[in-house]
Amino acid sequence: MKKDKLYFLTFLSIAAIFLLVALFASKYFIKVSANQLIEVQVESSKREANEIAKLIDFQLSSGIKKGEIVKNIQQIIENTNTDSWFISVFNWSGKEVANPDKTKVGQLVSSNQTLLASLKEKNNSDNLYDLLVNPITNSSSEIIHISPIKNSDLIIAANVNIKSISIQMNTLKSNFYLIFLVMGILIIVLSFLAVRVLGSAYEKQLELRNTNLTSEVVNLSKLNTDLVSYKEKVAETPIEIIKEETTEKEKERILTYVRNELVPIATKDIAYVYTENTITYVVCFDGKRSTTNLSLDDMYTNLNSTLFFRANRQFIISITAIDKIIKYGNSQLKILLQSKTSEEIIISKNKAAEFKQWLSI
Repeated sequence: MKKDKLYFLTFLSIAAIFLLVALFASKYFIKVSANQLIEVQVESSKREANEIAKLIDFQLSSGIKKGEIVKNIQQIIENTNTDSWFISVFNWSGKEVANPDKTKVGQLVSSNQTLLASLKEKNNSDNLYDLLVNPITNSSSEIIHISPIKNSDLIIAANVNIKSISIQMNTLKSNFYLIFLVMGILIIVLSFLAVRVLGSAYEKQLELRNTNLTSEVVNLSKLNTDLVSYKEKVAETPIEIIKEETTEKEKERILTYVRNELVPIATKDIAYVYTENTITYVVCFDGKRSTTNLSLDDMYTNLNSTLFFRANRQFIISITAIDKIIKYGNSQLKILLQSKTSEEIIISKNKAAEFKQWLSI
């Protein structure tokens, strides 16, 4: 139940983050794309207006009457105002001379002078985009470029059909929102699935680790139980039986030195033996420490193998001196003694099996 709740919250978080990002990103991308589209079409309309202006100038220079030229232009551009971009002609007095809509011929031109100046000076399509999205007037078209004809009172105007462009912008918006919707669904679903798959894999690893840890704890608990049992077994075994089991090489006492004094120590009183800087030290349960001329190998051969264990190259430990066994590193064991030592007594992985078998004797 907790997992399902976590997955559901993850799904909601991813969805909320995507919607928040998409809210700002979609507006930015729509405006950038619209501006690029508008800039291309504006440049195309400007080029067309300039070329028509040059053509009319050439015709006037060739002696063709202005009235005939205007009549021909009117026939050519008639009903083109349904397109997104179209051409019209007006004179210096501001009256329409030729327009795709014949009803406007003779009427005064109405245009957004701020927009026209902005496009002329800065070639800035942002104002046109804002005008198309939020039109100030009810005008169906706007002049975006003018090209005066030399030696004439005629001016060629490039116009934009606001309604047609608005439809294009709405289509562009719809396409963007559709793309963001599909992309959002894919991202949210795939992210949710990825989180679920990765979460399940991680949970399996945790479960495996917990299983291994539980197994190790059980084994370690069993090992410490065997230690206690073995201690009790040794404590309950009569000294006479231990003596009978002791071989000729295994001594009941070890001769040691405390400074220049010879001190015999009973093997049953030895807690552990260790070597440091080639010197072998014998430590008793009461904490007294003495030295011996024997090496650690020689010491081990003189001790009862049922009571003492060679933990590593540095330590020999007594079964009765062991306080606790804990897991250490990778399949290694760490021995804690009742008599505290400055050094850690570590039983290697290879030696651990032998130690476990020794405790199970």
